[in-house]
Amino acid sequence: MLNPFENDERRAFQDSVRKFMETEINPYVDEWDEAGGYPHEVNEKVCALGVFGFDIPEEYGGLGFDDMHMRKAVGLEMGRSSAGGVMASVGARSIMLKPLTELANDEIKARALPDLLSGKKGGALGITEPGGGSDVANIKTVAHKDSDEWVLNGQKMFITGGMQASYFVIAARTGKDGMGGISLFFVDADTPGFTRTPIERKMGWWASDTATLYFDDCRVSADNLMGEENKGFYAIMNNFNYERFLMAAQMTGMSMRLFDECVAYAQDRETFGDKLISHQVIRHKLADMSARIDAMDAYLNQVAEIVNRGENALAEISKLKFYCSTNLEENASAAMQIMGGAGYLRGNAVERIYREVKVQAIGGGSEEIMRDLSVRLMGI
Repeated sequence: MLNPFENDERRAFQDSVRKFMETEINPYVDEWDEAGGYPHEVNEKVCALGVFGFDIPEEYGGLGFDDMHMRKAVGLEMGRSSAGGVMASVGARSIMLKPLTELANDEIKARALPDLLSGKKGGALGITEPGGGSDVANIKTVAHKDSDEWVLNGQKMFITGGMQASYFVIAARTGKDGMGGISLFFVDADTPGFTRTPIERKMGWWASDTATLYFDDCRVSADNLMGEENKGFYAIMNNFNYERFLMAAQMTGMSMRLFDECVAYAQDRETFGDKLISHQVIRHKLADMSARIDAMDAYLNQVAEIVNRGENALAEISKLKFYCSTNLEENASAAMQIMGGAGYLRGNAVERIYREVKVQAIGGGSEEIMRDLSVRLMGI
């Protein structure tokens, strides 16, 4: 499909990411999925592509510029790899980089950003709690000032990348109830009072490390407060937009992989004396899948360009996120029907993506929250 915003630089960048995925990730996805983890050096290899360096100064190892079309390319190729768990764990650092870059003090940035961007160390964002995820304004983890330290108490739940992360950005309540009383803190994994336990037996993302975080009188320096006290909610909301856009791109890439797998299978499989691809019912399913993918891709391009131009795209990103998750669900279901029993067996991209549809529809803001938020942002 024609992309009016494509140029040589963006095309070359996407090609480099795709080639990396095809050689360094795709051949091992099944092995890592069954093992429930992946080699640590994968973090460094992925980070070496520069895929997490957008909008981060070069002095910290970043790219020194931002481009939403390139961010889209990263998401597409991560999704197309079907390595959802690996990419979720490696990419966990991406959703804590913006607040870290914009709000942390110079000492913390100089220490943490080079490690995170090189892949030497991992990072994670701690927002979701046992009592709620999308309801950020109702955070229960608390922090109170004690001399020149902040003392954190509470829990965080479903933290992707949380077991291997060395650095965390944690949201805690420092003031009154609601969105006006939340602050952000930088927390090292070895801080006394901080512990974590793994969350296992997940429906999908088997290769990812997911954790519950515990703060029991966890003390951090007053300098670890990121940004203004009680102003963290707005930084969280702004950060969510980049996460949701990346997820939408990943879901589009996942749909592209589903389509390719189905076409290859239908061209090889024979039923009733003919290739599966020759049956009208299969061809119609493929047509519907292709149309949905084209619409998702075009929607991504438009939103990317709106953001690149500096315009407000909050409502558009919210709509994009649930639009892509509902279409991914349709595409995954159609792909499973086309593949039949072959798709139901473990060890193939269709089965793996089918298991990971729901985490995309829930994580980063559920479909229900996205629908409601988009309407409110439209002023209705």
